[in-house]
Amino acid sequence: MQQTTSSCAQTPLVTVEAVTMAFGSNVVQRDLNFEILPGEVLALAGGSGCGKSTLLRHLIGLQQPAKGRVLYGSTHDLYAADEDEKTGLLQSFGVMFQAGALWSSMTVGENVMLPMQVLTHMSAEQREQEARFKLALVGLAGSFDAEPATLSGGMRKRAAIARALALDPPLLFLDEPSAGLDPLTSAHLDELILHLRDDLGTTVVMVSHELESIFALADRLLFLDAHTKTMTALGPPRELRQHGPEEVQRFLRRGAPAPQEEHA
Repeated sequence: MQQTTSSCAQTPLVTVEAVTMAFGSNVVQRDLNFEILPGEVLALAGGSGCGKSTLLRHLIGLQQPAKGRVLYGSTHDLYAADEDEKTGLLQSFGVMFQAGALWSSMTVGENVMLPMQVLTHMSAEQREQEARFKLALVGLAGSFDAEPATLSGGMRKRAAIARALALDPPLLFLDEPSAGLDPLTSAHLDELILHLRDDLGTTVVMVSHELESIFALADRLLFLDAHTKTMTALGPPRELRQHGPEEVQRFLRRGAPAPQEEHA
């Protein structure tokens, strides 16, 4: 597995140790070893069927590895934790699922307030104030009372990100944030993700097959190979496009934007 220029030493938010993902005897990926570092955008990519979304489910506690460990803070094993510890770990990150997964029976504001209602002791007034702030943060200041069905696809994804941010987690997991969006809406969503990283210091892990977004956003790319069933590269996307394994170079050059000059 090729790994390009490494980041400066940092205490990882999450450490994945020798993880194998499988459905019964069917191995999806094996021997996954990597870290999620503070303040980065890490893209999970690879060909169709490589297990990107499956890996995301393993990282957020929805599917236990067949082997290996998922450590939060380098010491807290997500799948060995007792209920109280696991509840605390689950509050340390937010998740945006691919289709948004907003509750249709609730308003947008009620969707965003739900994590606060379930997991905090905030008053109703505090929850509403915080939800309105989160919606304004993602560009949906006027949507608190709207029904999810009235939102466009891009707006639903922004509302889902607002809900993921409800408890101010240091880490966000985004499943195909640009999928199904037109180029302009996708670009606006990319700008939002960059704002979360650069201005709020939020760490973002995103599953994506959209090369434009990967090159615009990702500090590092983790490539999952569907044939070898393991990770074959980890590093900055532009470095991997030039010097990564052949399969990774082919993937990143397929319709990828032309390299841009670096400016001081």
